[in-house]
Amino acid sequence: MDPLHLVFGASLIAGAFFFVAGTVGLIRLPDRFSRLHALTKADNVGLGFIVLGLMPLAPDIFYALKLVLVWLLVVIAGATGAHLIAKRALRGDGEDVL
Repeated sequence: MDPLHLVFGASLIAGAFFFVAGTVGLIRLPDRFSRLHALTKADNVGLGFIVLGLMPLAPDIFYALKLVLVWLLVVIAGATGAHLIAKRALRGDGEDVL
């Protein structure tokens, strides 16, 4: 194996670590805002590392650009969803009051 494959393999492992850390944050953190923060940050960074690790496996540049585009759309959707969830939780008009 060349060093470049090791770097991209380490990127995949780092992405998996961030996903696991986000899951642990979801289970262990005390309130919904902390859990929401842990999930969105860990998922965005974790998916970024996964995309970085998958880029050398892409057959051409267009597939690599599609991977980056999917990551950017997930980042935007995650931030928007987290904002809407936090806004509703602050208003307190939801059915689930913890």
